[in-house]
Amino acid sequence: MSTASTIPASTSPGPADPEPADPRPAGRMSTEDRKSVPFTAAVETLALAGRRLVHLRKAPGRLLAVTLNSLITMLAIGYVFKDAVIVPGGGSYPEFLLPAALMQVGLASIAPTAIAVAMDLKGGLTDRFRSLPITRPSVLIGHTIGDLVVGLIALVLVVGAGVLVGGRVHTGFLPLLAGLGLLVVFLYVMIWVGVLLGLTMRNPESIDGIGAVMTLGLSFLSNAFMSIDRLPSWLRPIAEWNPVSSVTNAVRQLWGNPVAVGTDFPSRHPGVVIAVSLTVVFVLATLFSFRRYRVA
Repeated sequence: MSTASTIPASTSPGPADPEPADPRPAGRMSTEDRKSVPFTAAVETLALAGRRLVHLRKAPGRLLAVTLNSLITMLAIGYVFKDAVIVPGGGSYPEFLLPAALMQVGLASIAPTAIAVAMDLKGGLTDRFRSLPITRPSVLIGHTIGDLVVGLIALVLVVGAGVLVGGRVHTGFLPLLAGLGLLVVFLYVMIWVGVLLGLTMRNPESIDGIGAVMTLGLSFLSNAFMSIDRLPSWLRPIAEWNPVSSVTNAVRQLWGNPVAVGTDFPSRHPGVVIAVSLTVVFVLATLFSFRRYRVA
């Protein structure tokens, strides 16, 4: 019966043992990597927002463009016509007008944001951002946060002008904060509307005209300056479902200002109109449009 011979192990140095294979499936991140993604995205978003604010120092006219329309509303319409306009249910017209003027800051932010987005697309800056190893939503979110800061400065200036012409809040500090919070949400959503407009049109000249039409149209086809019961019957449903009407009346109710509330569904449920027609539709549509964007 034969026995197998044993081969002595070689003592000469050989090639290093290969690294053990990674048991994780391809494309899967480790727990540490997954945890760092939100922090990295936040840093990238703040960096891009800072870039947008640096531009404000070089082009302060953007702040003037957002603020001037509301200031004219308060100083011209509110002061000149305060004795000529009949407020629904009686009361002070400057108080009736103050939430509308603050709302216009959001509408006036549509065109500057849209033009900036279109210019970034036209100049190829957006394509360079997309080629970098950064999260794609941070490009848009950083842009909107920078413009939100500009809008907040404009809101402070318009509040000061509104107080000078007679605008007041009668319900205390907490309702004041709640009304301002609602206006800030409206402002931020209008900035997303501007982003969507810039992504879809990409023509700064056309955007400028459309932005002005949107600002005036949404303002006057609402209860911002007068009660909608004075509008023709065929225009009244448009004004009732206009989100501007819901936002303006909600702020008036919070501040104890004269209110033009009807029996229609948007007047009785302004939160539904604000949440559905503004935040969900425009923000999701903008992100979807940016994801599908291709170089022209």
